Amino acid sequence: MTNPEVAILMLSLFIVLVLLGFPVAFTLLAMGVGFGYYAYHDSADIEMFSDYFSNNIFFLLNQNTYSVMENDTLVAVPLFLFMGYVVERANIVNRLFESLQLAARNLPGSMAVAALLTCAVFSTASGIVGAVVTLMGLLAFPAMANASYNKSFASGVICAGGTLGILIPPSIMLIVYAAIAELSPLRLYAAAVFPGLLLAGFYILYVIGRVMMNPSLAPKPVYDPTITPRQIYTQLLISFVPLTVLIMLVLGSILGGLATPAEAAAMGALGGLVLAVLYRSLSWQKVKESVFLTAKASAMVCWLFVGSWTFASVFSYLGGHDIIKDWVLSYNLEPWQFLVMAQLIIFLLGWPLEWSEILIIFVPIFLPMLDTFGVNPYFFAMLVALNLQTSFLTPPMAMSAYYLKGVLKGQIELMEIFKGIMPYLFIVIGSMVLMYQFPGIALWLPDYLFGEYVP
Repeated sequence: MTNPEVAILMLSLFIVLVLLGFPVAFTLLAMGVGFGYYAYHDSADIEMFSDYFSNNIFFLLNQNTYSVMENDTLVAVPLFLFMGYVVERANIVNRLFESLQLAARNLPGSMAVAALLTCAVFSTASGIVGAVVTLMGLLAFPAMANASYNKSFASGVICAGGTLGILIPPSIMLIVYAAIAELSPLRLYAAAVFPGLLLAGFYILYVIGRVMMNPSLAPKPVYDPTITPRQIYTQLLISFVPLTVLIMLVLGSILGGLATPAEAAAMGALGGLVLAVLYRSLSWQKVKESVFLTAKASAMVCWLFVGSWTFASVFSYLGGHDIIKDWVLSYNLEPWQFLVMAQLIIFLLGWPLEWSEILIIFVPIFLPMLDTFGVNPYFFAMLVALNLQTSFLTPPMAMSAYYLKGVLKGQIELMEIFKGIMPYLFIVIGSMVLMYQFPGIALWLPDYLFGEYVP
């Protein structure tokens, strides 16, 4: 039953319900089943009350659930999550932040630089924005506040640094994107390496430059003068190198073709446990907490997929994808105009929605058009990945700001956090423009490792 008007109503109602605070996964599921019942309804087949459940939407829901459960790519999600939670609860991040503070002590805004580097490393191990922002809010913000850092400036550093985990591999977001777009997670990881490092580098350069222009934002902390460079490097070696080596082994095994993302994630989970043992910070309670949080987050991802695939299937069956595609193609856009329009829509959606809703519901609308405009799907994926950073940094629904406010409570006002994250929003947009001008930032490494992409 093709009915584009109903499809648009379905999409609009979903956005309204999400804005009202309904859980995304179950809203998707309810909308998919409800509108799907209408889409697949055939009154001629219904002769008695019991036949009201003889509707293809229930078969579709069952098939989508089974497809999610047997998806090999998604096996990596709980394993990467477990690695991140173990590292978090083993207090490895605390040691890392303290060591990086000392190593960067001669730089302007040394504590902010250390916080960004810690966020980047921990984000790589975790991939969970909420966990990174929350932990760094408890760890780095009090340290910067005690050093008389400007609170808005310090909060912006933590919120921006915490979002890097959805871009820098091994990223949960990239695994989800690979499953949705049916792309190689290996190529996606390779494509994300330089954009992720570039964005982190721009953040650090901004912090250093801003503090040089206005030193009052980040007064230089007083460090113990008796600490020698040898002690600093030893402490850095103990805290920074093991975690970095683990991450590089996980990522290297994936990019080198030695392991699938799921196998590498299993190695990372085991490595996280080994590091916790070596640091003598592993306990049965911490393992139980990590397992519980992993199961909770994994269940959320699975339900998101079941709900989104059901929603997308019904939306497409009703003709929703076709009407949007026809609308876009009717403008006879140039490829660059299509990219600008697509990224602008995703950017605007970042105001009310999180990355998961944008990625699962709206990105698939643009994917069938890439061949029409001759756009490399991996290049488009990296533009989207950079753009999704803005979903955490764009008021009024900047989730990283709410994560930080949740742990800091009365220590800072929400508007101060919004003010602090705005410069990083412009840095993300500038990075997207730069990558558009120089596509090799995203495409050189995957082409070098796996050969030139052929559609």
